[in-house]
Amino acid sequence: MGITKTEIFTNEQNKLAVLLKAIAHPARIAILEHIIKANACICGDLVEELGLAQATISQHLKELKNAGLIQGNIDGASVCYCIEPKAWKMLNETLKAFFGSYKGGAESCC
Repeated sequence: MGITKTEIFTNEQNKLAVLLKAIAHPARIAILEHIIKANACICGDLVEELGLAQATISQHLKELKNAGLIQGNIDGASVCYCIEPKAWKMLNETLKAFFGSYKGGAESCC
C-alpha cells in the first residue's frame, strides 16, 4: 500500500480530511443525526434506533470520537455520547468557507 504524503498539505487540510473521513459512512451520519436530534447525551439506545449490532455501533462511535466529533462519558457499564461543540462548530465554519469559496464561473468549463 502506498504512503500518503500528508506532510505536503496544510494543517487545516489534514484536519478537515480527518473529520470528513470520520463522517464518510452512512451509519456514522445516522449516529450523528440521532445525537443531534436528541439534543442530549445518548446512552445505549443506538442499537434499537439504527438496527445495527452493538459491536458495529461501538466501532463507528470510536471513529467519531477519535476524530473529535463526539465526546463520551463512561458511567459504570454505560457509555454516553454527545456532540463535541467546539469540533462541530469548527467543522461547520470550515465547510461553509470551503463551499463558499467557489464563486461559479462559465456555465461549462470543460
